[in-house]
Amino acid sequence: MGGIASTWRALRATLAMIKFEHTLFALPFAFLGMILAADGWPPWGTVGWIVVAMVGARSAAMAFNRLADRHLDAENPRTSDRELPAGVLTPTAVSLFVVASVGLLILAAWRLNPLALRLSPLAIAVILLYSYTKRFTAWCHLILGLGISAAPLGAWIAVRGSIEALPLALSGAVLLWVAGFDVLYALQDLEFDRSRGLRSIPARFGKRGALWISALLHLGMLALLAILPQLSASALGAGYWVGVAGCAALLVFQHSILRPSDLSRLNAAFFQANGALAMWLFLTTALGILLG
Repeated sequence: MGGIASTWRALRATLAMIKFEHTLFALPFAFLGMILAADGWPPWGTVGWIVVAMVGARSAAMAFNRLADRHLDAENPRTSDRELPAGVLTPTAVSLFVVASVGLLILAAWRLNPLALRLSPLAIAVILLYSYTKRFTAWCHLILGLGISAAPLGAWIAVRGSIEALPLALSGAVLLWVAGFDVLYALQDLEFDRSRGLRSIPARFGKRGALWISALLHLGMLALLAILPQLSASALGAGYWVGVAGCAALLVFQHSILRPSDLSRLNAAFFQANGALAMWLFLTTALGILLG
């Protein structure tokens, strides 16, 4: 019983470390790319392997990020209680988890199609190397966005085995969306990053500049979403535009509650608005396609 209890505690700590529940941010966009590629709902086997690939990719990325940043996290009061600095998990255990997660991603890509398998090393390189970019560029948020933007493109490739303009535009929208909200999230560590010589848009441009840059990135996202219907063979009708309008409203909400002098509502802006945005756009678009 002791071994089972210990394993269960380690599993819970690992899921807490990678914030497994935040897969909600990227998975709806993967599903959106999937249904656009299939012009409906693809076979359940394809859906299942897309989910496996997403879980593997995100788990590897988050665990590797915690591993790469464990010494910085220990020095930062906001993150010092994370599982690695607190000693709840060991670097060896997390390293093994990263290897297993990467293996899961490669297995899923192999089961999907040859192009997905050939591109999997590139996806792995982006999602892992992001963790080091804040050591040398303030635009590290765009690299994070690039990693997560692989979700809709990868799902499209999983269904069609090809790359086209539509998934690239959708991935571009996801890149700008993620980069925009990561700039907001990085506001929490502005002073710490400056004190340690780490690079970020808030550290380079200050609070006011970071808020403006985040807003511009999110405007770019909306612009790309607006041109998506012209690239789609599927009929993206009223449901899609309701989804885009909801995205715009949620982005306006998250920017309206933040001020350079008051970031107290940052968690609400980050988690609630962005989680709802991804799910809302997927649901409205999917209903329009599946019921249309």
